[in-house]
Amino acid sequence: MSRIAYFGPQGTFTEQAARQLRTEPAELMAADSIEATLLLVRDGSAGAACVPVESSVDGAVTATLDALAEGEPLVAVAEAMLPVRFSILVRDGVADASDIRTVASYPPALVQVRQWIADHLPKAETVAAPSTAGAAVAVQRGEYDAAVTAPVAADHYPLRVYATDIADVPGAVTRFLLLRKPGQLPPMTGADRTSVVAEVDNRVGALSALLQELTARGINLTRLDARPSRRRFGLYRFFVDFEGHVAEPRIGDALSALRRLSNTVRFLGSFPRADRVSATVLPGADNADFEAAEKWLSAVRRGEDA
Repeated sequence: MSRIAYFGPQGTFTEQAARQLRTEPAELMAADSIEATLLLVRDGSAGAACVPVESSVDGAVTATLDALAEGEPLVAVAEAMLPVRFSILVRDGVADASDIRTVASYPPALVQVRQWIADHLPKAETVAAPSTAGAAVAVQRGEYDAAVTAPVAADHYPLRVYATDIADVPGAVTRFLLLRKPGQLPPMTGADRTSVVAEVDNRVGALSALLQELTARGINLTRLDARPSRRRFGLYRFFVDFEGHVAEPRIGDALSALRRLSNTVRFLGSFPRADRVSATVLPGADNADFEAAEKWLSAVRRGEDA
């Protein structure tokens, strides 16, 4: 049986996403960090990895971006978007808000329930934990009074649900990626997303030049993040997601241009969008238009009447 590694431990939103993205029988195996999760694929211990990549509330998951930019290449083959509603778990004996002095969770989770904690647990101090489920384990050990967790954590740990269905922002979602070693790509669906990371020198207009290559081809940007390269001050990597699939002429043309303008470009995948939103295509930017233009250019180069 194949294995899917996920950013654990048990009882996290990432476990829920891994279960949703599992399309065939596969054992789920938890890892204690995003880096460790990806390493299980890189060293062959697992066939795929599920990790969070961005939150509609807190933005990019920087640990995932950094881990994808370095090390053996991995590519995304699928994504999932989960509504994010939290539970507060406590030990037996915690009766009311006055008993809760510390609340632990993964920092992005704490951000998404900050106002609820201020309103309902005004005397509680928030404490960072390595994951939402890790916070539950710490509460179980008596290190903290309460944990902000995914609802599924209540099925894994002997804790009591103090409150549930909590979120400061209605409609908050987190996007997760299913990653594998490079190989056969998912087929084009017409509702796809392509992801790359490009590194460019710190010079005037460098980022603008990259984005202009997408604009000139009528390609819609869906995400842009910048992260330091860690090698030299002022040298950045740009993580770019946009509509379309690498198999499309217009997307392939854009990727070639990005590679030409960048020090390095790492392809991070072309895969179906979880929301199934079809690509926006402007007049003159359809794949048929690119194919017709290439056919015309080929004829010109052969000296034919085009």
